[in-house]
Amino acid sequence: MRRVLVTGGAGFIGSHVVDRLLADGWHVTAVDNLDPFYNRATKLANIRHNLGHPKFRFCEADICASQPGWTTARERFEAIVHLAAKTGVRPSITDPQGYQRVNVGGTAALLEFARQAGVERFLFASSSSVYGTNPRLPWRESECELRPISPYASTKISAELLGHVYSHLYRLRFVSLRFFTVYGPRQRPDLAIHKFVGRIARRKPIAVFGSGTACRDYTYVADIVRGISAALDYSGSLYEVFNLGGGRPTSLLEMVAVIEQSLGLRAELQHQAEQPGDLRQTHADIGKARRLLGYEPATSLASGIRQFVEWFYEHSMPSEISMALASPTEITPCEVRSSSFRGVIRATS
Repeated sequence: MRRVLVTGGAGFIGSHVVDRLLADGWHVTAVDNLDPFYNRATKLANIRHNLGHPKFRFCEADICASQPGWTTARERFEAIVHLAAKTGVRPSITDPQGYQRVNVGGTAALLEFARQAGVERFLFASSSSVYGTNPRLPWRESECELRPISPYASTKISAELLGHVYSHLYRLRFVSLRFFTVYGPRQRPDLAIHKFVGRIARRKPIAVFGSGTACRDYTYVADIVRGISAALDYSGSLYEVFNLGGGRPTSLLEMVAVIEQSLGLRAELQHQAEQPGDLRQTHADIGKARRLLGYEPATSLASGIRQFVEWFYEHSMPSEISMALASPTEITPCEVRSSSFRGVIRATS
């Protein structure tokens, strides 16, 4: 019986990972503290469809707690997929101590739990931000010159190094997965694609920081989940780092144009100054993940954004859907599969 603990299991990526692991036959315990960084009900809605699943258990708990609240006497986890974190580059600049406490301290607590509980493998969600201002693109995992420019990025490097310590001392298999700008259904509302789709659909201007030429290596969430699933079966070295990216940088203005095409609406741009901590470009070399994990991103940006737009309409208020589709435009909007409002489950105490 394969049992896995997924931290951050009610979040954007975490809820998709839970779906995949349940489909693959795992017994899944999802832990999430439902941090108010964004709406609690939104996170609960991400896992609502799994709450009655016989192999799924959800535990609202803090990974930094001294006594884990997610264990029972009968459970022994084969693996931990550690996705929980305080997220976001810009917020970390105003709360560096909070990010250290959760992202480093929380990872340390989980690693110690893994050691004591005899967990065999530990997958860690790292970030492309660890590369920082390193000019040698595309970024390779063998690159030793990491130049983080935000507290968030520094916490991810620190957590990777903690993983190396535990791998070396206790022979815990630790795999760090550096995610590159993940997007797709259930994406956090503070992230660019979600914000842009919402504001353009509501006929509101969008803020573009800088010239709009900054590039990101956008990666569709289903591709990331396939990479995570493959990493769970990785049996090579005890400590390893993999880039999981799309492999193709796209500028912000190009990304906006894809959203316009999918929505059938024109964006109103408001250019603003560049923000501290933002990177000019990210670009993943995914050759190592392709070779050792069989990782192969399969979703183009155009296809991924179309799927996100469909999800967005499906989970928006009917009045907002009507407003977004009310007037004709010279761009043909994508097909909307459902215009019903599903709502979200009410948070329980």
